[in-house]
Amino acid sequence: MAPALLVNIILFSPAEVQLPLARRDPRARHILEVLQRTPGGEFDAGLINGPRGKATLRAITDNALILAFAWGAAPSPLAPIHLIVGLPRPQTARDILREGTALGLAAMDFVRTDRGDPSYAQSSLWASREWEDLLVAGAAQAFCTRLPSVRHGQTLDEAITALPADSARVGLDNYEAPGALRDLDLAGRTNVVLALGAERGWSAAERALLLQRGFLFAHLGERVLRTETACIAAITLLKAKLGLA
Repeated sequence: MAPALLVNIILFSPAEVQLPLARRDPRARHILEVLQRTPGGEFDAGLINGPRGKATLRAITDNALILAFAWGAAPSPLAPIHLIVGLPRPQTARDILREGTALGLAAMDFVRTDRGDPSYAQSSLWASREWEDLLVAGAAQAFCTRLPSVRHGQTLDEAITALPADSARVGLDNYEAPGALRDLDLAGRTNVVLALGAERGWSAAERALLLQRGFLFAHLGERVLRTETACIAAITLLKAKLGLA
């Protein structure tokens, strides 16, 4: 596990809290060099998908830090927003994974689409499980412990088929959307699925599939945005409409 160097809470898996933290671990370097903690010092810590609390640096050995933990309350639930996005280039996917987690998404599906580059699914981002580290980095930035569920490599059809039947469904589209996302009526809806195409957008067949499966098209205005920018803007708008921002 390798959280980003600039974090607001240091996260640990349940198994890790029972063990010394190796000096070579980036979190150990952060504790000693950035937070400048010495034995007896405290820092904010969290249990992944569990409570937040305080960690105390009990001792420093040649090879490890000895930590003790005191847990408090669990953070609020994740936002009931499920993102479906056409597999983008790896760097864009990295941004979406990290920032989507920081914004509190409940789930993210990175799907194969007609206009997406098939090679993106073979990226080391997915093969090496780097994507899991990005979730931890996003949560640590947001001072939260909760991580979204993430899937990748499915088709759009497969991802839609797995959705709850009661979800409000929104597809971003710059070409056939009748109105802006800000004007979409989501009154009374408690969970939303947001679908964005790959960097080249939806194909005609994918638009037809989305409409057939109950998606309403909306746009973010006349400007054409990067995929990662569109995700952040749309998620923020949806959180506001759901009373979560």
